[in-house]
Amino acid sequence: MDRLDHLEHLDKHLVDELAQVARETVRDELREQTRKQRRTAMLYAASGAAALYAGAALALAVGLALALGLPDWAAALITAVILGAVAYVLRGAARPGGSRPEAGQAAGAGATAPVTAPSTGPGTPYPPMPPVAPGATSTPEPGAAPTRAGTDPEQPHHRA
Repeated sequence: MDRLDHLEHLDKHLVDELAQVARETVRDELREQTRKQRRTAMLYAASGAAALYAGAALALAVGLALALGLPDWAAALITAVILGAVAYVLRGAARPGGSRPEAGQAAGAGATAPVTAPSTGPGTPYPPMPPVAPGATSTPEPGAAPTRAGTDPEQPHHRA
């Protein structure tokens, strides 16, 4: 029996050693990945700061060029309007595709224009929904909860 107790002690010792080696290996790997990500983040931050200063210099150049033929206040105002328009266009480009109205959709609340399915490009997070639920026989009234044919909304729902 003493021999089996000795083997049990060896197994526990071996498991502890393996767990320690695994922890050290994972820790070293995470340190290396973190070091690479930190370097990448610092380079992106430096690039952003340089782009910010380049944009400021460009705005100053535009303002000074306009000031040659206009009063200073008008040149500054025109430069501000140009920068605002650029910011608006960039903000619109950054929005996901689903938040912009499609060409076939009408803006009014009471419009009856047919709804076209949005494109399923790389920016679409989920597939388009059909305009009518499968198996629906009639259009529900506005504000009514959608129901499936043959089900009673008052009864509890059970899956078969």
